[in-house]
Amino acid sequence: MGFLISDKIVYVLVLSISVLNCLTEFGTNAQPLAQNEVKALEAITTKLQNLNWRIDENFCHNTSVDISIIDGIETLSNVTCDCTLENGTVCGITSIQLKDLALNGVLPAEFGNLTNLIQLDLTRNYINGSIPPSFAQLPLVNLSLLGNRLSGTIPKEIGDITSLEQLVLEDNQLSGPLPESLGKLSNLKRLVLSANDFNGTIPETFGNLKNLVDFRIDGSRISGKIPDLIGNWTELDRLDMQGTSMEGPIPSNISRLTNLTQLRISDLQGSSIGFPNLQNLKKLKFLWLRNCLITGPIPDYIGELKALKELDLSFNRLSGPIPEQLVSLDLDFMFLTNNSLNGEVPTGILYSPNKLDISYNNFSGSPDVSCQVQSPVNLISSHSSLDSNSRWCLKKDLPCSGKASYHSLFINCGGQEMSFEGNEYEDDLSKEGGSHFSSVSEKWAYSSTGVHMGKSEAPYLATNTFSLNVSGPDFYQTARLSPLSLKYYGLCLRKGSYKVKLYFAEIMYSDDQKSSSLGKRIFDVSIQGKLVLEDFNIMEKAGGVGKGIVREFDALVNGSTLEIHLYWAGKGTTAIPDKGVYGPLISAISVTPNFDVSSGLSAGAIVGIVLASCVVLVLILVVLRMKGYLGGKDLEDKELRGLDLQTGFFTLRQIKAATSNFDPANKIGEGGFGPVYKGILSDGAVIAVKQLSSKSKQGNREFVTEIGMISALQHPNLVRLFGCCIEGNQLLLIYEYMENNSLARALFGREEQKLHLNWPTRNKICLGIARGLAYLHEESRLKIVHRDIKATNVLLDKDLNAKISDFGLAKLDEEENTHISTRIAGTIGYMAPEYAMRGYLTDKADVYSFGVVALEIVSGKSNTNYRPKEEFVYLLDWAYVLQEQGNLLELVDPSLGSSYSSEEAMRMLNLALLCTNPSPTLRPLMSSVVSMLEGKIAVQTPIIKRSETNPDARFKAFEKLSQDSQTHVSTWLHDSQMQRGMSMDGPWIDSSVSLQSKDEIRDHSSSSKLLEEHKDVHLE
Repeated sequence: MGFLISDKIVYVLVLSISVLNCLTEFGTNAQPLAQNEVKALEAITTKLQNLNWRIDENFCHNTSVDISIIDGIETLSNVTCDCTLENGTVCGITSIQLKDLALNGVLPAEFGNLTNLIQLDLTRNYINGSIPPSFAQLPLVNLSLLGNRLSGTIPKEIGDITSLEQLVLEDNQLSGPLPESLGKLSNLKRLVLSANDFNGTIPETFGNLKNLVDFRIDGSRISGKIPDLIGNWTELDRLDMQGTSMEGPIPSNISRLTNLTQLRISDLQGSSIGFPNLQNLKKLKFLWLRNCLITGPIPDYIGELKALKELDLSFNRLSGPIPEQLVSLDLDFMFLTNNSLNGEVPTGILYSPNKLDISYNNFSGSPDVSCQVQSPVNLISSHSSLDSNSRWCLKKDLPCSGKASYHSLFINCGGQEMSFEGNEYEDDLSKEGGSHFSSVSEKWAYSSTGVHMGKSEAPYLATNTFSLNVSGPDFYQTARLSPLSLKYYGLCLRKGSYKVKLYFAEIMYSDDQKSSSLGKRIFDVSIQGKLVLEDFNIMEKAGGVGKGIVREFDALVNGSTLEIHLYWAGKGTTAIPDKGVYGPLISAISVTPNFDVSSGLSAGAIVGIVLASCVVLVLILVVLRMKGYLGGKDLEDKELRGLDLQTGFFTLRQIKAATSNFDPANKIGEGGFGPVYKGILSDGAVIAVKQLSSKSKQGNREFVTEIGMISALQHPNLVRLFGCCIEGNQLLLIYEYMENNSLARALFGREEQKLHLNWPTRNKICLGIARGLAYLHEESRLKIVHRDIKATNVLLDKDLNAKISDFGLAKLDEEENTHISTRIAGTIGYMAPEYAMRGYLTDKADVYSFGVVALEIVSGKSNTNYRPKEEFVYLLDWAYVLQEQGNLLELVDPSLGSSYSSEEAMRMLNLALLCTNPSPTLRPLMSSVVSMLEGKIAVQTPIIKRSETNPDARFKAFEKLSQDSQTHVSTWLHDSQMQRGMSMDGPWIDSSVSLQSKDEIRDHSSSSKLLEEHKDVHLE
């Protein structure tokens, strides 16, 4: 018979598998359960509420496996018997699994009478009492009591269970010292003791646990130095020592733990230590050494730990520059916040698409970043204040960029805009948090650092998870949380004393007798750098869950910024009610002045000013209403902010101010989607604003969702989309500004526009384009095909790094409601034959276009405009002939003279011909192209075979298409009153229009007929 749960529950999914859990010999008679075990089960059933077993001698033959998902939580009830005992005459229970069943009561000592029990798993229930010493007489291999209310000490008798391989006691209320007898468990592989109240030191006998694979002791009062004995655990895969009272240094013999994949140590006590010796730990995936008092530089060898995915060295005393070797690591997260690192930030880190936090350091230089744009790299307060050119958000103390005029602040953390006690609380709805700085308001900002242990996708906004009856203001229904560090800033505040109120309510634990009610959230709070709350437990201080509590403090603002810092020091539970539920949580913040904001004016003057202000305000509102500035904007803005986007929102006012109201003098280009303007934000950041045509039939919501998808594509070799603005008929995209315009203008623009690109720069540009395309094709979540790679769609930043533009925008230009492109969008001379002829589009079309651009980079000549002799249609045509003659190096730009690498030039030229193979299946993947350019793999030299019978026909098709194209372009440019050279002036020519405007290639049949003659020249 299965288990009966007394609570009323809603089944989302129920899987009930009825199986006989008896290991029987062949026979017809059902063996009975041994009488001593029947009595033990009767006693267990009496002591554990919600366990309604029907106990008799046939128990083993009536049990079933019940696996259910109840309210999103997986439960398991399973009993396994061995019915081969005493020559098959009786059964004995060998395994009991009772997980998440809300079992209540004292842990029965009678489990010790089940003398055949090798597994006892009571994970996540509500069982109290202590661990019975009688368990020592069992042949246990696996004992898990995780997530209960057990108290007392670990009985020393547990050390006598020499068969034990797993001992999991995490998330209980156990206390006292760790028994030395546990060192006798020579077969032990997992010892998980986190989130208890153990004290004392790690016993020396633990050095005998040489088969240990997993050791965790987070969130306890264990003290003393980290013992050298850990060097004996050479099989160890995971070591967690967070939030203890232990001291450094980390033993040097940790280098012996070469199987380690997860190392987490934090919040060590004592004096400063050097960086531990981890050079041999090549398998490390997770390296967290947070707040360990580590001094000195980051070792270069960290960059050689190629398996590393998460690196947390935050809140230490590290100095020196960030090693360049770290750039090559494929990290998902890197946290270096709150150190003393200096030097310039490597470009690969500064513009990384991954979650990196390098805030609160002493870097130099003036990186071209915006304080108003969301970025996966958190740079808040990261640079020395001595550099006057730095943005305000990079400087220490976050100085006000204008006049410090504010004197109050109200934030509904994690919730919507609302009113309370006559004050308007601003909304705080951003879902970002891994390494995030957001300053969506002029009055405040927040910075969040950290990734949830064991559940990196856990949210950073909290809601009333268990439908608690929360009393008090509505802001207690939601909250913002962080797994490590959360900082709120009041910006541009007037100097003086302020009353800071912090509102808390625990809304992520349940209010019942289940394991989900047993969580312990513990964190610290500092204001203006002063610790005001240590080991703060919301539920404990408020007297339960769903109950609000306010803490008030006075704070002095001497500059213009108020900082409120919430920090998780590794204490409390981390897996109740689920993995990743821990860290600081806050519901709301209010900041009000302790001083007279009227600055000494008389009461009559104040009344007069208020009345006059009201009149002026009414007049302003009337005018704004008449001009259409008021209305549905607020509703639309809230709708847009509610979408899950990875891009920022700008107001039309911000953009108008940045572009001087779209002054024609700031116009830097004209694309098929609309004009492009240069702008300067209020913080000095330079941006490019693409004003999309308003004739698009897409709704604003669809537009923003699509832009959000594109903004998720972040790579050092893609032009970064900062955000968008949607107000009325205005659809604006805000990009990073590229100082050196397009590759087309740099290579073959007007003489005064050209840049002298030396060979290393050309090689770097070609490799950058390849890396960007490899990301779009193979690494990004969306798997984008660009469709129009050409020199005008490759932009160059101030350091001449190549960045691909207009990826994904062809989708935004569709005339109909569909988001699937049905038109050919490309440029003659760059389009792959199969795409031009049949509209057949794969990533290999981009590979073809890349080959053409690579040819242009080497030669410095345009594929479509350069004809050395009348019989050559394109630059590519000439390249085929020179390759056949063995004179490919004649293509190298004469302006380079002899200052180039002939080996690298031949590699790039051969690669260009390989990429332009007429057969798409014979073109390489872009990841292979990157490896070839880096010299990691050889480039296969293509062999040309040309038709001797009809040599003039080899590119007749392209010649005809080229003439048609040029005629079309001339008409288009004439209608636009633009010179031919203007196509290279604007670096923001759209990928789907380019030289052929927005018309598709209409006659597919004629194109196919013409291009069939391309078969006279083919590559092998």
